[in-house]
Amino acid sequence: MSTPHDDIAACAGLVQRGDPDRFMAAMAAKPAARDVLFPLYAFNLEVARAPWLTQEPMIAEMRLQWWRDALEEIGQSGAERGEVVRRHEVVTPLASFLNKSAAKLLDGLIVARRWDIHKDPFEDAAHFAEYIDATSGNLMWVAARCLGEADEGVVRDFAYAVGIANWLRAIPDLEERKRIPLVDGRPEAVALLASGALQRLQAARKARAKISKPAGQALLSGWQGEAILKQASTDPDRVAQGMLGQSEFQKKTSLMRKALTGRW
Repeated sequence: MSTPHDDIAACAGLVQRGDPDRFMAAMAAKPAARDVLFPLYAFNLEVARAPWLTQEPMIAEMRLQWWRDALEEIGQSGAERGEVVRRHEVVTPLASFLNKSAAKLLDGLIVARRWDIHKDPFEDAAHFAEYIDATSGNLMWVAARCLGEADEGVVRDFAYAVGIANWLRAIPDLEERKRIPLVDGRPEAVALLASGALQRLQAARKARAKISKPAGQALLSGWQGEAILKQASTDPDRVAQGMLGQSEFQKKTSLMRKALTGRW
């Protein structure tokens, strides 16, 4: 029979293989925080890749619905009353700390991910912003609030910026998959999008005092955001060329610095 330690190890393995940057960020956090971060990041990974595992929209919808059903079980029982939910290496550890409100937020993340199943473009800039907030924002906010005291607006500002940075890095792959990732893909529009996200990141950092140190560990996952957004805002052609990001040495040293100082 699997133990809680086995489940956390399984979640860590999933994240290490499928989302190495978040794995590095979780490993930079305190051991106790990893018990929250690894299940959340494993959940996010499984949901994010579900729409891409099949060419059949109906099957993709069913995969996402499975996770929605699991979260509903957690919200109705799980952590708040200690009742047992379905046995699963990711769902079981999630149920140990998610409450009904957090489960609902993660459900919103899944609903937003339905966009990934189809090839329709975003309706407008507001729809795109809602998608980023539901995917990046909900995940980081749940992680932060499960770890400590934090201001939601500050977390969401930071998460939006990180979400845009991650999205810009994914654009070449999305376009290869015949998706339309941006409402306006002109270089000048991309630069403006990155600049706006960078402003929200800087605003969040100015309000750093509103995020407790324990909760701040959830924001370590965005440690590359500033560098990527600066690259995209000054040279937007790098987005289409897939040239955003830092070297492995830069990534590791910058993450280490932020983990040691707590200044995400």
